[in-house]
Amino acid sequence: MEDLERLCQEMLRYLKGEQVDFSWCKVDLSHFTDFERDVLEQTRHIPYGHMITYGELAAYIGRKGASKAVGSALSKNPYPIIIPCHRVVSSKGMGGFCGSKDPENLLVKRKLLEFEGVKL
Repeated sequence: MEDLERLCQEMLRYLKGEQVDFSWCKVDLSHFTDFERDVLEQTRHIPYGHMITYGELAAYIGRKGASKAVGSALSKNPYPIIIPCHRVVSSKGMGGFCGSKDPENLLVKRKLLEFEGVKL
């Protein structure tokens, strides 16, 4: 219960515009493949207010050229914000968010990045 209370407090701080690091938060990634876990864990290290491309993330995990597979793994992210997949974009645009390229989802992604001070 302490973790849930802390998460709620930290989420409120985030929504107030404070830089929050959610890396302390335990997440269950046991049902993912090793590759998917690597992608999701590496995504947790992208700092507030920064963004990288799917290709850069693939290179960080030693899988250069696997940008589409990285995007596929991120589309399964069960913990948006905690695992900040909104900070990963396509080299040609926004990419997707929460498993969709729907304009409404992409607007949320764009707003999260802008909220964090990323210049698009």
